[in-house]
Amino acid sequence: MDEREVYKQALEKWGAEGQITMVFEEMAELQKELCKSLRGKENRIEIAEEIADVEIMLEQMKILFGIEEGVERHKTLKLQRLEGRLKRQEGQLWR
Repeated sequence: MDEREVYKQALEKWGAEGQITMVFEEMAELQKELCKSLRGKENRIEIAEEIADVEIMLEQMKILFGIEEGVERHKTLKLQRLEGRLKRQEGQLWR
C-alpha cells in the first residue's frame, strides 16, 4: 500500500472531524517541543517526531480537501516571494 492510500484509509477509518482534530493535537505537540527548545532543552529527536506527525496529518488534509495541486502552487509562489524578499534584504545590507 502506498502512502497516499494509507492517508485515505486513515481518513475513512477516523473521519474528517477526527483527523482535523488530530491535526490540531499534533500541531500543539510540535509547538510544545519547539517551546521547550527555546527554553534550552535538547529535544531534536522529539521535534523531528512531531514534525513527522504534523506532515502526515497535513498530507491527509490535502487529500480530504482535494487541494494537493493547489498547495503545491501556493507553496511555489510563496517560496518565490520569500526568495524575492531575501534578495531585497541582501541588497539593502550593501547600501
